[in-house]
Amino acid sequence: MKTVLITAYAVNPYKGSEDAMGWNMILQALKNHRVIAVTRKNNQPAIEKYCKEHPENEHFDRLSCYYFDWPSWAIRWKKGPLLSMIYYYLWQLTLAIWLFRKRLNPDLVHNLNFHNDWTPSFLWILGKPFVWGHVGHHNKIPRQYILPIYGPRTYLQDRLLWVIKNIFWYADPFLWLCKHKADVIICMNNAAVEKLRLKNNFIIHPSVAADKENSYISQDLQHSFNILSVGRLVPLKGFDLTIRGFAWFYNNLPAADRAKVSLTIAGSGPAAELLHKIAREEQVEGVIKFIDWLPREEVKKLYANATLFLYPSHEGAGMVVPEAMSFGLPVICLDNDGPGKLVAPPPACL
Repeated sequence: MKTVLITAYAVNPYKGSEDAMGWNMILQALKNHRVIAVTRKNNQPAIEKYCKEHPENEHFDRLSCYYFDWPSWAIRWKKGPLLSMIYYYLWQLTLAIWLFRKRLNPDLVHNLNFHNDWTPSFLWILGKPFVWGHVGHHNKIPRQYILPIYGPRTYLQDRLLWVIKNIFWYADPFLWLCKHKADVIICMNNAAVEKLRLKNNFIIHPSVAADKENSYISQDLQHSFNILSVGRLVPLKGFDLTIRGFAWFYNNLPAADRAKVSLTIAGSGPAAELLHKIAREEQVEGVIKFIDWLPREEVKKLYANATLFLYPSHEGAGMVVPEAMSFGLPVICLDNDGPGKLVAPPPACL
C-alpha cells in the first residue's frame, strides 16, 4: 500500500463547494492508500469532530493529518480575494519548505486545491512523483455582466485581478517550474489547458461531484413551482441574472399561476444588498426568499423541495450543479467553461 501526501488549502467535511471537494478527494484516496493530509489550522476542529462522529469508517486508521499556517499576527492583512490569493501563494511556498524539513517520505505528493491555474505548487521540491490539481480556470466576467450592474469599482477590481493573473501565467518562473516538474496535471476544463499551454502531461477531469440522493420529493407542479439558486453572493456567481431571469418568467405568467411560483436564494456575501435592490426594482421581492448559509443537511432539504435549479454563474466549476442534479433537478445555467460543461446542451428546437 502506497502513502500519498495530499495538501489541500480548503477541507471541511461539514461544508460544500471547495471544502467538500477537498475532503471527499481525501476519502477517495483513503480507500486504496495511506494518506498524509496537510491543510490549514482552521480546518482542524471540523476534521477531528467528523472523525470522532464516524468511528465506523475503518479507513480513518490510514489517515494522518497535519496543520500548517502562518502565525495569526502575520496574516491579519489577508482580507479580500486578491490578498487572500497572495497569502495562498505564500502559503504554498512556505508549506513546501515546512514539509521538506518534516521528512515524511511519502510515495507520491498531490497538491489538491485551491482550484486556480495561476498559483503554482512547490511540492516538487520534495523530490517525489508530483500531481498538481485539480487546476481550474475562471475567465474574466464579461463586461456587460459586471460594469452596468456592479459599477466601475467592481469592474476595475475584476480587470486588475485579470492583469495580475496574466503576469503570473506569462512571467512567473515558479509557475513554469510547477508545470514542468508535475508528472500529471489534473485540469477541470479545457480553458485551464489552453491558458497554461499544456502539451502532454495533463488529464481533464471535473473536480465536482455529489452523492446520489434517493430522498427525492415528488413535486406537484399543479400546486407549486419552486426555483432554487445556491452560492456566495458575489458578482462571479451571477445572482443578478438569477433575479432578472426569474422576474421575466414570473411577470409573464398568467395571474392565476403566479401564486404557485417562488424563488429561493441561499447564500451570503457582499452583493446581498444590491440583489435585494434588484428584486425590488423588478417587483418580485415578495416572491423571493433570501436565506443565509445553512449546514449541508439543511441545504439538502432545499434541493429536495425544489422544482428547478437556476445557476447563471460565470465561474469555471460549480459544485452546486452536480449537487442539484443528484436530487433529480433540471439545471439552467450559462453555456460557459464552468457549469455549462456539466449539463447537457439544450435541444436544437430551443
